[in-house]
Amino acid sequence: MSEALNIEDLRTLAKRRIPGFAFCYVDGGADDEVTLAHNRAIFRQFRLIPRQLRDVSNIDISTQFLGQKVERPFGICPTGYNGMLTHQGDLKLARAARRFGIPFIQSTMSTSSIEDIAAEMQGGEHWFQLYVLKDHSISARLMERAHAAGCSTLVVTTDAVILGNRESDRRNYTRPQVLTPSRKINVLLHPRWIMDVLVPHGIPIFGNLTEFLPKSQWSARDGARFISQQMTRALDWDHLERLRADWPGKFVVKGLLHCDDVEKAIGIGADGVILSNHGGRQLDGAVHPMEQLSAIKDRIGNGCEIYLDSGFRRGTDIAKALSLGAQGAFIGRASLYGLAASGQQGVELALNMLWDELEACMGQLGCASVGDLRPEMTIAGAPI
Repeated sequence: MSEALNIEDLRTLAKRRIPGFAFCYVDGGADDEVTLAHNRAIFRQFRLIPRQLRDVSNIDISTQFLGQKVERPFGICPTGYNGMLTHQGDLKLARAARRFGIPFIQSTMSTSSIEDIAAEMQGGEHWFQLYVLKDHSISARLMERAHAAGCSTLVVTTDAVILGNRESDRRNYTRPQVLTPSRKINVLLHPRWIMDVLVPHGIPIFGNLTEFLPKSQWSARDGARFISQQMTRALDWDHLERLRADWPGKFVVKGLLHCDDVEKAIGIGADGVILSNHGGRQLDGAVHPMEQLSAIKDRIGNGCEIYLDSGFRRGTDIAKALSLGAQGAFIGRASLYGLAASGQQGVELALNMLWDELEACMGQLGCASVGDLRPEMTIAGAPI
């Protein structure tokens, strides 16, 4: 860990530390992984124009998300089944987020319950991500629990009603949740992971689903089957409008990429949107949020706060998004590589890397605050 200088180094360490099937789950994308690759290549197409002779002796990278001060203009994305990477993975992500003064978006599919995360996020920004299910009583109950636990913001994911074809992940299994013989052998070659994740705790379960399943069906296999059967393909704007009416806090819609959809989200009362292609795990060939950001800002102005995810690995990536009008970025794999490499310490190292890189980038651009990052500082062109 002491030799890790950037997020890619953490990725390398994560690949060594956890079994191959777990790494594929985090690292892989849909189909031919065109979008997955594009999510990194796109940042090379945007280049920065620095300003000189500006006082940058004090650089402040704090900002506000939905009216609340955050210490850094990024947060941690909702990601599922993080207990597979390390014991109590979601709790470790939450602790790191609270320590760094940034939001943690807890997934419906986390391996810790809403209530357990809330206990770790006292005084922090705890947001809850909801998958809208066929059984509306389950969605309503999850929202009720999130509100009771003190979650300030509900994030509704819209781009996963039909799951992407994640072939790189599927190749690890002979059937759902049953590893191939070679992958089982690979697991045995990772004794540290076994002693952390499997012994003595057993295979992690989905902490938010135990209320809705008999104890005999709390396993990861049964939980995954339950949620896949419950995902509704009938999700539409009427559904979202009812959720907005039922939720008393801030409301964010995640997974949008089209200008018209962002306008509709504002129309139903969304406080913010997260532009996302789901990290390349859903529609292969989808555009990247950075390609849509300027057009959406031109269309909606200050109608709601705009956040981005998908492919952020450097502080300069975050600076480019902020300069083009994003309120902030949400980090997925970058924090998970740290989590897989070294638990909470690894997450904090990843966040520190992004913090240091962003601060240095802002200083080199002549920006003493996040508000100094302006569209004229970023131009698009051919990839470097």
